[in-house]
Amino acid sequence: MSEDALTKAEDPISEDVQLEKKTPLQQVVFITKDKFGDVIGEVLEKLGETSIFVKRESIVDVCRFLRDEEKFLFNLLSDIAGVDLGIEADPRFEVNYHLTSLPKRMLIRLKVRVSEEDCNVPTVVEVWPTANWLEREVFDLLGVRFEGHPDLRKILTPDDLEGHPLRKDFPLRGY
Repeated sequence: MSEDALTKAEDPISEDVQLEKKTPLQQVVFITKDKFGDVIGEVLEKLGETSIFVKRESIVDVCRFLRDEEKFLFNLLSDIAGVDLGIEADPRFEVNYHLTSLPKRMLIRLKVRVSEEDCNVPTVVEVWPTANWLEREVFDLLGVRFEGHPDLRKILTPDDLEGHPLRKDFPLRGY
């Protein structure tokens, strides 16, 4: 049999060699996509930053994997940012998780898209306790609810303020 005729199943080393040729962030993407399959959507690499779109129902599992996997150790959730893509967009909102691996010196962003009608995302507080305040901020300013959050309430705006000020349809002078 010629070398060209070897299939992936017959040559298990080829995948490892391919993995070694990838940058550390490309390895993160490759291994995460391999483990989670269809849960991982589009991957964007732009201006030296990598973003991975994750299905909402799997965000906790993907976060836990990235935190616990010895090759990655994304041990710091540095920020959660909510984005309103506009009232015409469907899905309208994005929740961005900015992860840092201090031991490996890597940064990566996970993105979850949610529609205005079903604006809920599972909480990642059990993975990173610092998500508590970060999720409250996104909830307060954008209206994204975090299912299972231990204390989901406003954190920056007055209790009597109606609406969510970072939504693109929020009136400039309030309601």
